[in-house]
Parts: sequence; structure tokens; C-alpha cells
Amino acid sequence: MTVNARPIGNGASQTRKEKWERLLKRIWFYRYLYLLALPGLLYFLIFAYLPMWGVVIAFKDFRLFRGFDGSPWVGLKHFIFFFTSPSFPRLLKNTIVISGLYLVFVFPAPILLALLLNELKSGVYKRFVQTVSYLPHFISWVVVGGLLTYTFSLSMGAVNLQLQRIGMEPLHILGNQDTFYSLVVGTGIWKEMGWETIIYLAAIAGISPELYEAAIIDGANRFQRVLYVTLPGISAVIVIMLILQVSAILNSNFLQILILQGSDASLYEVGDVIDTWVYRAGFLQSQLSLSTAVSLFKGVVGLVLVFLANKAANKITGEGLWSKPS
Repeated sequence: MTVNARPIGNGASQTRKEKWERLLKRIWFYRYLYLLALPGLLYFLIFAYLPMWGVVIAFKDFRLFRGFDGSPWVGLKHFIFFFTSPSFPRLLKNTIVISGLYLVFVFPAPILLALLLNELKSGVYKRFVQTVSYLPHFISWVVVGGLLTYTFSLSMGAVNLQLQRIGMEPLHILGNQDTFYSLVVGTGIWKEMGWETIIYLAAIAGISPELYEAAIIDGANRFQRVLYVTLPGISAVIVIMLILQVSAILNSNFLQILILQGSDASLYEVGDVIDTWVYRAGFLQSQLSLSTAVSLFKGVVGLVLVFLANKAANKITGEGLWSKPS
């Protein structure tokens, strides 16, 4: 009896060829979508991935004129210096506290605004509120700092000048440790709430109107429709945004903190975060290796937090950035 068998090697080669052909056909079919994504991919490639080879200076005593190769290797010296620094506990505490306040107060604000805007019947008023709310996103934090100075400064602030004219005590808001966190949260909500609302409104627009009609037939009131239709419909987007927010827990809004902190060293106790410390070490003291080491530490922590947050999201809600193939 003769058995006709095809060589295993040719079969495997044929399978790989078929996979490549299917992949190329898929890429060609979605060519316009890939073309739209190309600028974003190039941005991350040029400004995020290519510079990563420079993290080697975190393990060297970098000298600008000696370059990467000529600078001496010092291993974990800069990491040990940062972790044993007297400033490390304060920096870590302030960073986590400010990021935690963002998670508790700033993160839910655009969700709440999106739910409220979705319930408005007047389209004109809805567009007006949405436009006014996201305009502050385009204002630089430097300009915001100037506005705060001319509003709440003890010497020239409009609010305090008016309070003094009517015989009341001025409000000590700027440069005050007791009000610093409230100022950070308040300005964060005011500046970014409207812009992030666009994401949630887009997610709400994708919910089928038939679900709302079925809820109305079942006797659900407006609050119940929000609770049982709208929120579950945008839960995937909320989870994704939450994972990204958790992964950036060590990345406080550097420019916001720097502007609100100003040159007032008395605010270092509550407002000095890892990013502002890195800024002073890298740009003001030219300790490039030390600042790179701290940034690498933050990047590793952020990567770990992404995986942990995604795993928790998949376990609790079944929705995350990615999941294990079944």
C-alpha cells in the first residue's frame, strides 16, 4: 500500500504563506484606517520609543561632552540616591495624595457632566454648555496661573480688593498649604472636565435608542434609565479611562503643580511631587542621570499598574484594555 504524504516542511511553509497573504489583504482592505492612524504611530515612534535608548544614562554618570559611551558606568547609584533621599517620602506622599484626589474628584466630574448634558432637551443650550465647558482646556496653565494671581492675590487680586473695600478679611488662597489641594482639584476640574466630557458623550451616542424605549415601557424613570441603561452602556469607556488614570498615578499634572507652586518654597511640604523634583534636578541642577533614573522608575511603576488595573478590571467587570485569549 502506498501512502501519499506531503512533506511537513512544505505544509508549514504553505501555511505561513497563506497567513501572510491574509494579513496583507486585511491591511489593504483597511488601508485608509491605517493611513489615518499613521501620524499618531509616527508621533509615538519618534517621541516615545526612539528616545528610550537614552535611558542608559540612568546607569551612568552622564557627562555631556563625553557622550553616552564616554560617561562612566555607575550602576544603581542614582536609584539608591533617590530612594534614600530625605525628600523621597515627602515626594511619594504628595504625588499619591494629589493623584488620589484626581481619581476621587476630577475623574468622575466629566462623567457626571456628560450624564447631565445627555438629559437636556434643548439642543442649543446643550451645545452652548458643552462649548463653554471645554474652552478652558485650550488655556495654558501659565495663563491660568496669571488669572489666579489677578483674582486671589492678596495685593492685587480682584476678589480680595473687593473684600477689603467692604471691610472683610481677605482670602488667603494662593501660597497657603491649607488650600493648596483644593486649588489643585478645583482648577483641574474647571480646566479639563469639559474636554473629557466629549469622550463620554460620544460613548453615550452609541447606545441604542431601543434600550431607552424599552426602559420607558417598563416604567423606568429618568434616574433609573441613567442607572440601568446609560451607565452600563458607557462602562467599557469608563474602565479604559480609569485604567489609564491609575497607570499615571505617579505622573501628577507637572505644569499645573509647578504653576500653582510658583517660587514659594513653603508649599514644598504639600505640593512638591516627583515631577517637580525631577525638573529641578534635571534642568536647574543639570543632574541628567538622576532625573532619568527617577523617570525610568516612574515608567516601570506605571507599566506594572497598567497590568494590575487591567487584570482587576477583567476580573471585576470583564472589560479592560485587553484580555487573555480564551
